[in-house]
Amino acid sequence: MENSISIRNITKAFGEKKVLDNISLKIGKGEIFGLLGPSGAGKTTLIKILTGQLKAENGTSIINGVDSQKLTGKDYSRFGIMMDNFGVYDRLSCFDNLKIFARVYDIGNDRINKALEAVGLSEAKKTAASNLSKGMKSRLRLARVFMIDPEILFLDEPTSGLDPATADEIQKMILAEKDKGKTIFLTTHTMREAEKLCNNIALLNEGKIVEYGSPKEICRRYNHQKKLKIHLTDGTEKEIPHDENSAEIISELIKSGRAETIHTTEPDLEMVFMELTGKELTA
Repeated sequence: MENSISIRNITKAFGEKKVLDNISLKIGKGEIFGLLGPSGAGKTTLIKILTGQLKAENGTSIINGVDSQKLTGKDYSRFGIMMDNFGVYDRLSCFDNLKIFARVYDIGNDRINKALEAVGLSEAKKTAASNLSKGMKSRLRLARVFMIDPEILFLDEPTSGLDPATADEIQKMILAEKDKGKTIFLTTHTMREAEKLCNNIALLNEGKIVEYGSPKEICRRYNHQKKLKIHLTDGTEKEIPHDENSAEIISELIKSGRAETIHTTEPDLEMVFMELTGKELTA
C-alpha cells in the first residue's frame, strides 16, 4: 500500500519533558489511522509536527512525499486540519467563518454551501458561531475541512465532549470521507470510536508507542484467557476453553436450544492499555 504519511524517529520535548520519544509510523493512503492515548500523551503535538506547526528536535515526517517542515501553501491545500477551537470566529456567522478560508484557498461560495449542507448546517448558515452548540461547532470545523476537499484529514479529538447521537453523526461523516479515498489521521481517547472507525491504531503513552495494529489484532494479541462465554436460555452463563476440545460442548448446547449467545472473552482496547501502562485510556 502506498503511504500518505511516513514518520521516522520523531522526538519532541518542551523543556525537560519529552512529549514524543522516537516515534515511527507509516500510514497508508486511504486508511483511517487512530492515535490513542490519554490527555497529555502527545497526540496533538504529533499532529502539529506533521502539519508544520511545530518543529521536532529529531526525526523526519513526510506528508504526500513532502517533508512536513518544508510545506508550502500549495502543500497545505492538500490536507485539512480539525482541532479544538481552531478556525472558529465566534462573532461571525457559519457562512462567513468559511468564507475567510475560502478566500485563502481561492474557493467559490458554492463550495461553502455544499460543505455546510454536508455537515447539516445549511439552516444555520447565518447564525453566529457564538450561538452554536458544541456539537454544531464541531460540525462547522468539519465543514471547513470538507470545503477544501483535501487528500488527508487530520482530526484531533473530533467527537470529544459530544453527546452519543452527535458523535455518531460525525463518525458517519468521517467514514464517508474514507469511502472517497481520503486518508484520515484521527486522535482519540475513545476506545469504541477507534474500533468503529480505524483500520490501524497506535497506543501512545508518555510519548512512546506501546502497541500498534488493527483494533481486533491488538485485542486478540492480549487474549490470555482464551475462553468462550456462553449465555444460556435460563439466564446463566458458562465459560469454556476456546479450543478444539470445546466443540462437542458447544454443539450439544446449540442442538438442545440452550445456547442463546456465544462470545469470546478477548479484552477491549481499554483493558489492553491498562495492562500495558497501568492507566486508563480515558484518563
